[in-house]
Parts: sequence; C-alpha cells; structure tokens
Amino acid sequence: MTITSPLSPDAQKAAGEALQATLVDLVDLSLVAKQAHWNVVGRNFRSVHLQLDEVVTAARTFADQVAERAAAIAVNPDGRSVTVAAETSLPQVAPTWVSDAEVVEAMVAAMDGMANGLRERISAVGEYDPVTQDLLIEITEAIEQHRWMFQAQTS
Repeated sequence: MTITSPLSPDAQKAAGEALQATLVDLVDLSLVAKQAHWNVVGRNFRSVHLQLDEVVTAARTFADQVAERAAAIAVNPDGRSVTVAAETSLPQVAPTWVSDAEVVEAMVAAMDGMANGLRERISAVGEYDPVTQDLLIEITEAIEQHRWMFQAQTS
C-alpha cells in the first residue's frame, strides 16, 4: 500500500523536512531530559527532577504528533536511535551526577536550540503547509514556556 500526500511535492518536501528535524530534536529532548532526571543532584533536586519529567512527557507527546503529521502527508517519520544520534542538534548532558544548577543551564541551552530550530522551520513551511506550521507553533510555545520555567531558576 502507498500513502499519498494531500500536499504538492514542494510542500510535502518542505513540511517533511521540518517535521523530521523536529521529530529528531523532540526524541532527543526526551532522552536528554530523562538522562538529567536520573542524574540530577543538589539542593533543588526534587523540583528539578519533577520538572524534567514534565519536559519528557511534553516531548514524547509532541514527537508522536509530529510523526503522525509526517505520516499524514506521506512522509515516513524516522525516530530510530541511529537517526537521532546522527542528526540531533541538541547539547547533551554528561553521564555522571550533575548538579541541579548545571541541569537547569543544560535544559535552557537545549530548549534555546530547539526553539531556534523550530522558529526557522515555522518560517520555512509557512508558505507551503499552514497545518504543519500550526503544529510547529504549538510546540514552540510549549518549549519556550518550559525554557522560561527553567531559566527562572537561574536568578
């Protein structure tokens, strides 16, 4: 069976590339946040630990929505670990105990990278597919809110 796209070939290509890049970043964000969740230590351990789980849940939920949007426009989503490892743009967390302050800084940096990439993709798909653009805007809003909540802990 073949899934056909409701979009023109140019629109399918632009939206598909934006969705795939977003999928990779979301899968990796969930992994980065979970790695930090398991290894965070410090005075604010509990609140950061719980906040990281909120990020993981959001990233996994959005990853599923992004992958299903890709499938709906006849683009095969690729969230395999080999693909994520090769294509992620996010900074990584060390595989050691990490202080709560370092985790907060790492999450702000990861979400800065995600938000910047999302904003570029929002512009790139704007003329081709408003449905994909709307999804990317929704994700950006959530990522920037999580970023703000982490960054508020640095002052």
